[in-house]
This record gives sequence, structure tokens and C-alpha cells, in this order.
Amino acid sequence: MRRFSVYVIELDQKVRQSKRFREANPLLNPLKACFYVGSTFRTPDERFDQHKKGYKSNRYAQKFGLCLRPDVFDAYNPIPSRKDAEELEVYLAGRLRSKGHGVWQG
Repeated sequence: MRRFSVYVIELDQKVRQSKRFREANPLLNPLKACFYVGSTFRTPDERFDQHKKGYKSNRYAQKFGLCLRPDVFDAYNPIPSRKDAEELEVYLAGRLRSKGHGVWQG
């Protein structure tokens, strides 16, 4: 049975220079970290490596991705279905954004 995961990548603060990123995060607190949130059937480590290598990558995750943040996502994994993982991805991104973080969601 295939298991899914959500994952969170911390982004370099330089991502704030992107107008599109700033527009997606109007309540961005300058003192808070920025993140990319995604879901996958791979392990979060494998998916992070894919992003950095440019394979099915989000441009923010590839260019600005610093490291995985398991302290933010580990408690949610594993997830039994793709649908549940995608819903949790939306929830987690919204939760981080509501705390003032800059978030891009895959």
C-alpha cells in the first residue's frame, strides 16, 4: 500500500525579492521564515533532492530551498491517501501563513 507525506522546505529569505511571492503572502511578517509546502508519495528527503536537481521542481523550492523542516511536518506523516495528503498540504500551508510565514504551496 502506497503511503503519502507532506513536507516543508525552508526557503532562503531572498525569496522575498520575488513580487509574485510577496503578492501571495500579503501578511508576511519580516521576522518569520518562508516555506514551500508540498505532498508526495516519495519520502520527503527524496522529494527535496528532486526539487534541488530540477526534476518536477517548483522554481522557489529549486532556487531558494535550504533544507527540510521535519519539525513542522513529521507529526502528520505517513498519510494513507493522495487526497488526504493534498488536503493536509492546503491546511498546513494555511496554518503557516496565518502565523505570518511566507508560504508557497505546491
